[in-house]
Amino acid sequence: MQFANPLIPGQLIKRYKRFLADVRLQDGREVTAHCPNTGSMLGCQPESARVWLSASDNPKRKLPYTWELVETSPGVMACINTARPNHQAREAIEAGRIPELTGYTVIRPEVRYGQEKSRIDLHLSGHGALPDAWVEVKNVTLCEGALGYFPDAVTTRGQKHLRELISRVAVGERAVLLFCVNHSGILSVRSADHIDPVYGRLLKEAVAAGVEVLAWKADLAADGEPSGSLALVQPVPVTLD
Repeated sequence: MQFANPLIPGQLIKRYKRFLADVRLQDGREVTAHCPNTGSMLGCQPESARVWLSASDNPKRKLPYTWELVETSPGVMACINTARPNHQAREAIEAGRIPELTGYTVIRPEVRYGQEKSRIDLHLSGHGALPDAWVEVKNVTLCEGALGYFPDAVTTRGQKHLRELISRVAVGERAVLLFCVNHSGILSVRSADHIDPVYGRLLKEAVAAGVEVLAWKADLAADGEPSGSLALVQPVPVTLD
């Protein structure tokens, strides 16, 4: 998965109102970019950080720029655009890069399911030997040391998704939680029990019930600069204890 056009570098001035970020471009202009991330972005908005924006030529857009990447520390990149992980996951599955999810012939996004009226990110069907798989995709950008944590804020929505995944296993189908690791400094993933202990408890319950948990890391950085790629290329371990 590549960015459609070269990204535009700049320097973060500030993020505010969750969806807005002021950025100083290399030519000195200051622009307001859309920030496609409703979370806390803990650790992903350092003061005066280097950032990269994508640009749209859609005349109907109020803000032509979208914040895509940030340098969280020298040479370390994170993708903060939470619209990207579903596309990253689908591409990796279609390319056969995730062994546990190969063999399915039909992939449908945003399928309604569950008693709590959820939408699954990806529903996989058409496998000759395995039941349908319900795949929930989460973006991991919170890094402490080399550990990636999810979530970066209390998430009642994420808690609901775990309960829904457990219910799929109970009826004999597969349920998969796929962490997209969009931070080049992360080497393993675990639940952020210190941020959302309820989510951590539910994740352990989900694994005990048979929910599969996978984590795959994106190819974000090359020689301290953005690689231009968002492809999921490397599995990383998930720690529950």
